[in-house]
Amino acid sequence: MKRGKKYIEAAKLIDRTKKYGVDEAMSLVKKTSFVKFDSTVEAAFRLNVDPRKADQNLRGALVLPHGTGKVSRVVVIAQGEKAKEAENAGADHVGDAELIQKIAGGWFDFDVMVATPDMMGQLGKLGRLLGPKGLMPNPKTGTVTMDVAKAVTEIKNGKIEYRTDKVGNIHAPIGRVSFTEQQLKENIKTLYDTLSRLRPTTVKGTYMKSINVTSSMAPGIRLDEESLKA
Repeated sequence: MKRGKKYIEAAKLIDRTKKYGVDEAMSLVKKTSFVKFDSTVEAAFRLNVDPRKADQNLRGALVLPHGTGKVSRVVVIAQGEKAKEAENAGADHVGDAELIQKIAGGWFDFDVMVATPDMMGQLGKLGRLLGPKGLMPNPKTGTVTMDVAKAVTEIKNGKIEYRTDKVGNIHAPIGRVSFTEQQLKENIKTLYDTLSRLRPTTVKGTYMKSINVTSSMAPGIRLDEESLKA
């Protein structure tokens, strides 16, 4: 793949053979960002798991200490008092059957969907639409819940979802280039601690094969796992 001049210059700042401590890595990820917008910083964990096995297919959600730098648009499928609670918590769109029909018609002006359990029967009909987009509510990520107010608040405050892909990798945003190095460090440590606690008992040997961080369109930086344990 042919790389642009700015990418090549950024890559010169990184030693590909080295694993960087988290402090130096967060400094580098800011220095190597060359785009004109406030790019997203992402962490990639290559795990020694087999997603085909139920206990090794990791999925969940957590609230990062400093958020992601993005305020998600939240739609809540609920009725009655729960709909009012969602509106009061700051949900961008709230509704029941009528809103489900609107989504069925192709409306997707939102980032995250939350639903109460009693509405999942109707929502299930949209599985083929919502599933491929990663928008179907799921109890594992806290988006199927009766506590819709808490769900909306957490999502607005920087809650992220994570899930192993087909080869056992987890990619997740940990902030923006405009964040301080300390904020990025605390966010990635929170994600690391969560994934460490979730290590399946059936995994033998090394659990985390590699950890990388990068910003939009910039080269990757290898992290030393030991520095995240401190």
